[in-house]
Amino acid sequence: MGIELLGFQTTIANPVTLKGIGVHSGVEVSITFHPAEADAGIVFQRVLAGGRVAEFRAVSSQVGNTDLCTVLGFSPATSIATVEHVMAAIYALGLDNLLVEVHGAEMPIMDGSSEPFIDAIEQVGLRALAVKRRYIRIIKPVRIDSGASWSEFTPYDGMRFEVEIDFDCPLIGRQAWKGDMTPSVFKRELSRARTFGFMRDVERLWAGGFALGSSLENSVVISDDNTVVNVEGLRYADEFVRHKTLDAVGDLSLAGAPFIGCYRSYRGGHKMNANALKALLSDPTAYEVVETATPRQRTRSRDMVAVAAPGFAPWSA
Repeated sequence: MGIELLGFQTTIANPVTLKGIGVHSGVEVSITFHPAEADAGIVFQRVLAGGRVAEFRAVSSQVGNTDLCTVLGFSPATSIATVEHVMAAIYALGLDNLLVEVHGAEMPIMDGSSEPFIDAIEQVGLRALAVKRRYIRIIKPVRIDSGASWSEFTPYDGMRFEVEIDFDCPLIGRQAWKGDMTPSVFKRELSRARTFGFMRDVERLWAGGFALGSSLENSVVISDDNTVVNVEGLRYADEFVRHKTLDAVGDLSLAGAPFIGCYRSYRGGHKMNANALKALLSDPTAYEVVETATPRQRTRSRDMVAVAAPGFAPWSA
């Protein structure tokens, strides 16, 4: 078995810009995706007052707050919030090198899913680079527990996600999504799943300065009587777990390299995803860095060979 993997790195063919509202700030923001050279990785640059720039590599060591979204950076004055939907699209499409220029404090929420970012990237297309792509191959299980929640990485011949949620809400209840991750699977089964929230939490979030840009145009809202407020209803019958899986794809992309293995979680979230990733990367006996042994753009995990880790690990830069 073993799904096809990219043997060489990629970037986008041309720049592309998106504009929208920040879900927490309520302020209009814009982002522009720019092509980048091989081994540059995914880099975010927030343009500040006076033309100053705060730069963050999209890697685990740069992850700050994970309470309501995933934030790159540790100071609100310079950090970049809500990167998970953008990163999920970047990761799922197999994009390795990209400069994301940001005018604002967070990503535009768009419709609450990854689909607008998928569309933007596919509009300009990907360009192959003549440098081999490296993967993090899981070679032994790594698990973390937090109360009733848990997450784990296990060896697997491919890139797989198995995510389960369990809400004390009859509309959601217990839902699970399982599947091997490919661009087509992500686009078809996960990309359109929107972020969601409960009407009962709105005033508390507003009081804390959060969700100021949230609306029925970018979020699935659950009423106090456990029904969907949005007149169009759900995009998938189990849209809630599909969005949680989308979030996990985005959060785990911050490994700095795609992984070969299976990620499983129960009642997880941004914090659990981030902590599981840190637990994996802090144990060098749990993974190996591999690349294709054959000069082909498409390859399989069985054709990967271990290589010496780079002088600086991409996930800790």
